[in-house]
Amino acid sequence: MSKFNTKYLKPFKNIYVIVLIFFVVWMLFFDAHSWLFHHELNNDIDELEYQKEHYKNEMAKDNKAIKELSTDEGVERTARETYYMKKPNEDIFIIEYEDSISKQTKDE
Repeated sequence: MSKFNTKYLKPFKNIYVIVLIFFVVWMLFFDAHSWLFHHELNNDIDELEYQKEHYKNEMAKDNKAIKELSTDEGVERTARETYYMKKPNEDIFIIEYEDSISKQTKDE
């Protein structure tokens, strides 16, 4: 048993090895510039880049909607389709398909 202990513990008797191990552990886990801290920062960067792409896509959709609403035809189309507005002396019929009717109204 003592042969086993001395064989594997011999490198740890050297002061340089002990200091090196302590330094590596300190730099990986406890230092202000530790690997864990950098890993969290990299995850934050990835999340922010994802949000940046999402907002770029949203801006592109909004710019498309602004272009569409900048014309009289686009405003009229949006008013008719979204807000069900109509011209005087005009009747509007809203057709709902069975798929679009909620189940709650069917039960009543």
